[in-house]
Amino acid sequence: MQKRLLYASFGLLATLVGMATGHLVASLLNPAASPVLAVGSAVIDLTPTPMKEWAIRQFGTADKAILIGSVMLGVLVFAAIAGILARRRFALGAGLLVVLVAVAGTAAMSRPAAEIVDLVPSILTAVAGVAALWWLDRTAKAAVATSPAVGSAPDTTSKRLPHPMGERDTVSSEGPQHALSDKTDQKASSPTRRGVLIAMGVLAAAAAVMGSAGKLIGNLRSRPEDITLPAAADPAAALPKGLDGQVKDISSFVTSNSDFYRVDTRLDTPIISADDWTLTIDGDVDNEMTFTFDDLLGMDLIERDITMTCVSNSVGGPYVGSARWLGVRLQDLLDLAGVGSKSDQILSTDFEGMTISTPLDLATDGRDAMIAIGMNGEALPREHGFPARMIVPGLYGFISATKWVTKLTLTTYDDAQAYWTERDWDTDAPIKISARIDTPNALDSLKAGEVVIGGVAWAQQKGGVDKIEVRIDGGPWQPAELGPTGGDDYWRQWFYKWDAKAGSRTVAARVISGDGETQTATAANPFPGGSSGIQSFLVTVE
Repeated sequence: MQKRLLYASFGLLATLVGMATGHLVASLLNPAASPVLAVGSAVIDLTPTPMKEWAIRQFGTADKAILIGSVMLGVLVFAAIAGILARRRFALGAGLLVVLVAVAGTAAMSRPAAEIVDLVPSILTAVAGVAALWWLDRTAKAAVATSPAVGSAPDTTSKRLPHPMGERDTVSSEGPQHALSDKTDQKASSPTRRGVLIAMGVLAAAAAVMGSAGKLIGNLRSRPEDITLPAAADPAAALPKGLDGQVKDISSFVTSNSDFYRVDTRLDTPIISADDWTLTIDGDVDNEMTFTFDDLLGMDLIERDITMTCVSNSVGGPYVGSARWLGVRLQDLLDLAGVGSKSDQILSTDFEGMTISTPLDLATDGRDAMIAIGMNGEALPREHGFPARMIVPGLYGFISATKWVTKLTLTTYDDAQAYWTERDWDTDAPIKISARIDTPNALDSLKAGEVVIGGVAWAQQKGGVDKIEVRIDGGPWQPAELGPTGGDDYWRQWFYKWDAKAGSRTVAARVISGDGETQTATAANPFPGGSSGIQSFLVTVE
């Protein structure tokens, strides 16, 4: 059992060395080709939509970490089995490691933008992993081979010892002396001797160094913080002071870059050089155009305050945020290319081949659609699309907010289907008006007396937020007080002072838009076109 556990650890360590090698090589070539990330991305693509929605509801933004952890756990289980197999026959253990890496290599090559060079990290992962397992196996077996055999026949040769009186007695070498030798042989024959421990230590250190180096190299490549953004030719007006600090626990009027939600199909944070990045406009256009990042910096930039919402956001959910965006008006870029008469969608593609389709008529109806390069006064953070992303106000992100965008293809829905279209999500998905209660929380215990209920609401492309109403215990709707406006495409803070009475109470809130639309009470799940309903929950007043 002890040797079996030791060889299981050999398999684990060899696999970690292989993965660290692959990660380091991928950081130099293409981070997306890292074996673990490639497998995880393939799992995302193969996961049914209901299961994805369940994972987002249950785990929130931790869903990616949980997925990577699950993939790692599965890999390490097989790695331990490979180590145990190698104890009996090295070829079996090595073969299982190669199979695991082959799965990763296949996943890497299945990506839409994959190139043959993306196989290199997987190949070197296999080579390093098998080599590490071979060294550990060889070291362990050498330790046994160079030790005296356990249980060898004792030396019973009689020895003549001089007798004090001159006579000779015969003394057998068996007995306590042989027992000591037996214990020494058993200890020496154990594979856990110093050479094995040294080999394991060296490999563990190598895995740690390579993994850290891969991460460091990634962080040093084309840092967004090194980008200096020009001033907007069409700047946004200064935002008024919101209710931050006035209403406890209410969402900030401006969502910081670090707090802004992130929901996408990427397991890692893509690392793309602004120097190498380009944006191509092709398809049904008069002139195919390609723009560099410097080209965008030199154009007339617009600055807009826009609230963004993920279609996976449930009523009252966290996947909504508001920021000031800087970019090139999408219409300006399309005008330079000259849009043809046949297309009805913009098929946008990110650097890895992920596609999103945006209705052409909605992207060009006068709203402030843009290719954004800045967020809250800084270059886009990597996790939010650096060097550039697409933003179309009033549309859910899955049809409007391509991050790391590299191509806009003018085409038709009949000729091309995007990632989410193929999975039966809606092609037209305007953001539904909604109010969210930030404070209090569901099931909170509150003291009787004045309680402040507060939150945010949005009604993009519907005339903005005009009214917020609160209802207690199913009674009449009561008007709440509104914070300042940041524009029709921006959310609005609100609060309501409630004279709370003891007992179990139900709290609800709804929004009425500037166009007169009242938030619907009809409940709907996020799939296929966004959730709806009224946020309502119980609190206890004592």
